[in-house]
Amino acid sequence: RARLRPHSRMEITLEANPGAIEASSFRAFREVGITRLSLGIQSFNDDSLQRLGRIHDAAAAHRAVELAIAAEFESYNLDLIFALPGQDLAAAQADLRAALNYAPPHLSLYQLTLEAGTPFSTRPPADLPDSDQAADMEDILRRQLREAGMERYEISAHARPDHPCQHNRNYWLYGDYIGIGAGAHGKITLPEGIWRSRKPSRPESYMDDALSVLDILGDWEPILSADRPFEFMLNALRLTDGFPVALFPERTGLSLPLIQPQLRRAERDGLVVMKDGILRPTALGLNFYNDLCARFVP
Repeated sequence: RARLRPHSRMEITLEANPGAIEASSFRAFREVGITRLSLGIQSFNDDSLQRLGRIHDAAAAHRAVELAIAAEFESYNLDLIFALPGQDLAAAQADLRAALNYAPPHLSLYQLTLEAGTPFSTRPPADLPDSDQAADMEDILRRQLREAGMERYEISAHARPDHPCQHNRNYWLYGDYIGIGAGAHGKITLPEGIWRSRKPSRPESYMDDALSVLDILGDWEPILSADRPFEFMLNALRLTDGFPVALFPERTGLSLPLIQPQLRRAERDGLVVMKDGILRPTALGLNFYNDLCARFVP
């Protein structure tokens, strides 16, 4: 605020873990100007949390949500993961019911993925739900969210009216954003091109660089023209309502005919639909989102 004049309705999100010390400081964060809190709940089941290696238990998860509500944030989000080791449909539904009991304004529902470099990627649990079980689980959970008034506006995101995440919508539509602070990423469109920035991830390194004689803080790299169609579609095709196709040339600096062959094939295959200048993924396209986006890889 000393350097910029924020918009009066600017959304400022803090991401927090229920087991971390910041849970006791939620009200102070709200008073200093944080408007939205995102809590990495993941599960309300002690066994699932332990197997995920989380530092919090179910009691801490409930306590964090209660503290967030008491702090009176303008909005807040709960993250949940399904298809966990040993989890059946009943357990997944119990997790979702526990979250919906708080009537959250926003909820993000993710399927567990085995990320490279994690213990699960090198030693996958033997009791993970298979692909068919995970798909059935997802269908039922997303139906429960819809019935609870939580509309799906993005592949993983559900929100009540007026509560979609502003920042997420901006970058899903390939908008610009400034990364401030240790580990922050940014994307900026300049007359000479589109650039990504990445700040040092360690706070100590960030401070050392900030106080040095360097002209620039962190790393910057241009987004090549050849990569922009895939980057744009990778983001914009996440949105269930789609996007105006005119946004593609506006945000990428490229002509729309460049991607027309891929769009026509995707429409022919039932993955997207075009109507009144709006392109949106179909239900099939959302289910096969990776395959859809791969069509735009240079």
